Amino acid sequence: MSQALIYRTTCATSMWVAMLIVASLQGSLASEPQKPSRPNIVVIVADDLGYSDVGSFGSEIPTPNLDALAAEGTRFSSFHVSGECSPTRAMLLTGIRSHRTGVGAMHESIPPSLEGKPGYLTVLDRNVITVSSLLQRSGYRTYAVGKWHVGKETYNLPPARGFDRSLIQGDSGSDNWETNQRYLALTDRVYWFEDGQPAKMPKEFYSSRFYADKAIDYLRNDWAATQAADRAPFFLYLALQANHIPLQAPPEFIERQRGRYDAGWKALRERRHARTIELGLLPDETQLGNWPGLEDWNALDPKRRAYETRRMEIYAGMAEALDYEIGRLRQAIRALGEDDNTIFVFLSDNGAEPSDPYEYLSGRLWLATQYTRDTDRLGEKGAYATIGRNWVSAAVSPLSTHKFYAGEGGLRVPLIIRAPIAFADDRPRGQIASGFTHVTDITPTLLELAGVSHPGTQSGPEPMTGRSLLPLLRDTTARIRAPGETLGYELAGNAALFEGDLKLVRNLPPVGNGEWMLFDIARDPGETRDLRAVRPEDFQRLLEAYQRFESEDGVQPLPEGYTPQRQVSLNALRRVILPSLLWPAIVIVGLTLLWRVLRRRRRLE
Repeated sequence: MSQALIYRTTCATSMWVAMLIVASLQGSLASEPQKPSRPNIVVIVADDLGYSDVGSFGSEIPTPNLDALAAEGTRFSSFHVSGECSPTRAMLLTGIRSHRTGVGAMHESIPPSLEGKPGYLTVLDRNVITVSSLLQRSGYRTYAVGKWHVGKETYNLPPARGFDRSLIQGDSGSDNWETNQRYLALTDRVYWFEDGQPAKMPKEFYSSRFYADKAIDYLRNDWAATQAADRAPFFLYLALQANHIPLQAPPEFIERQRGRYDAGWKALRERRHARTIELGLLPDETQLGNWPGLEDWNALDPKRRAYETRRMEIYAGMAEALDYEIGRLRQAIRALGEDDNTIFVFLSDNGAEPSDPYEYLSGRLWLATQYTRDTDRLGEKGAYATIGRNWVSAAVSPLSTHKFYAGEGGLRVPLIIRAPIAFADDRPRGQIASGFTHVTDITPTLLELAGVSHPGTQSGPEPMTGRSLLPLLRDTTARIRAPGETLGYELAGNAALFEGDLKLVRNLPPVGNGEWMLFDIARDPGETRDLRAVRPEDFQRLLEAYQRFESEDGVQPLPEGYTPQRQVSLNALRRVILPSLLWPAIVIVGLTLLWRVLRRRRRLE
């Protein structure tokens, strides 16, 4: 064989071997899915769920899908929000303290003297930027589904706030069975928007199911319409109405709760208290928070007990239905092959809701024409249920106070973060982070996970005030705030300032006495031992820090005699009820005058 032939044969053989090696490597790489550089993000907000209303936080309510996320991720046992929904949502979407977002008060409860002032717009200020806008600009596909409640102006609807697709209910809530039914006379109608335009809604639905369906449709449709190589990571903001009043749930979920609450609220409260300690969420020395005025279950007559039991069964059924829909959403994401690359964040917007509108004349008069309270119909379409202040003591157990107030029961809620598998490799699962964290910390966390920076400076968009939780996801003993760093909070006169484990707090009547108190909320989350007398220097230092916070964030004094409940009624009267009566009154007066003129003419003839 010639040397040239040998050379050509050797070269050809080497080339084939090289091609086989490359092909083998390509096949090997193709068989292993590549880990995307940026995770998908799903943020799920429950409405008015209390601290221990989720199974992994001590509840008897079956929430297997949320418990699975907790088992795969991290629970935050000292996570804090606002005492009402819209300030929490504003902080969640921006990473900025509520007054600085423009939502220092809720639209429904703001006194007229503060309306429109800086910090009291009750809607997002133009000078804040949302996490969705930043993610959208960096290439994410973005979706918002559910309750919005941060402004219905064009510049505040989801398309202007960084969402590619959206279906939202614009205000504080609505009926869960009928899309056009208001839950109170707080607006002239229910406002629905899809992609920024008035939405065409079905007449009937069930809110949790409908929102989950819409979210799944958005994800599937975009996935099917996009080539694999062109698919962007997604951000989904799913804000459910459960468990906001009126409490309503599909009958199969309610029936599963039968008999679960026959022992009453005190027994449930104590059971949950013990369970939070058993799970390691709270320290062994945690005492049950004070709850003045709790009724004696055994002193109630059988009819009242039956009614009260049914209320809590519906509340539990509504929460279980919420969990079921979250499971459906996760299964849909799993079917897309994206579960391992998705971060799930679950939280409640504030503590559990104690209010029963039937206790107020304005609410009672309006609801009497809209709903029934018959025990046998509670939970159905056309029926109105709440859990009231007694059961709320169990929903927030072992904490004190509830929605609207600055006690731990109003501000401390469950937070679960399940990081993507790629992020969580070699890290413990089912862990608990017990240090103080805040709702403003969510946006910085998501931006860091996505590799996106925030442009905020003192001369541009409002800078974030939160801190990234990534150090805690990696090491639950880490601290994300520097020693001595404080965080202030105020809503409707109820106020708090946090520094490490210390909390300065003031709650107004009827829940509090309007005086400042000092607690160590790491050792005493039930706020049972006031430390003012034993730590006077800390008390004075934190009081001065709170006064600086008020000045820096533009907190304004409330008018004399203000109460949120009274102001809600007055605002409803001023904005909705009287204007709705104005045109009928004008027509009646006009017809009366016309009748008199015609009558006078006839007499003259």
